[in-house]
Amino acid sequence: MELLLEPQAWIAFATLTALELVLGIDNIVFISILVDRLPPQRRDVARRIGLGLAMFMRIALLLAIAWIIGLTAPVFAVAGNDLSGRDLVLIAGGLFLIWKATGEIHEMYEEHGAPPEAPKAAHASFASVIGQIIVIDLVFSLDSIITAIGMVDDVRIMIAAVVASVALMLVAAGPIGRFVSHHPTVKMLALAFLIMIGMALVADGLDFHVPKGYIYFAMAFSVAVEMLNLRLRRRPR
Repeated sequence: MELLLEPQAWIAFATLTALELVLGIDNIVFISILVDRLPPQRRDVARRIGLGLAMFMRIALLLAIAWIIGLTAPVFAVAGNDLSGRDLVLIAGGLFLIWKATGEIHEMYEEHGAPPEAPKAAHASFASVIGQIIVIDLVFSLDSIITAIGMVDDVRIMIAAVVASVALMLVAAGPIGRFVSHHPTVKMLALAFLIMIGMALVADGLDFHVPKGYIYFAMAFSVAVEMLNLRLRRRPR
């Protein structure tokens, strides 16, 4: 009760929730791209499972703060750069994002250029999609939790902010996923975002930090231009 009556606790909760939402945008985009490989009737279930796993993974990481802090300790050095466990996770996750987004772009071009009588690409299995979501959830969760630890000292506030942000993402994930699925140019833009985010993760793991504000501004600007293009294409000639 004392925590609920503290104005500073509410300010920290609101700030951290907003930050988790911003950091969760790339997670929503990735999940939307992955579940698009499933049959339409199973996509909403996969989205909910994916975001639910993200929430539980972040709470588990929060409860293991000592382990998280230990991940920031150097493990070995490469070309004069000290690499920690966190750096290795970010590099592996970034490379996975780049590989996955590049493969999806290749498949989009193959399907677009195929003759009408050519067989459509087979749907991915539910288990493989969930497995890929778990892998990338770990990367995004680790990055956001380390950021949260640097902002707030009380684990209870961190957990409340994670639960609130994931609840809001659950509301937004369905409409965003359906919109991306129904607009091929938006899907291509989202895949380009994933490549950019993957490059930023690799750079961060190699101790070359790209300010996230630049990345999110570039994403917001590109989305605004694409929205204008969609609106222009809907207008009658």
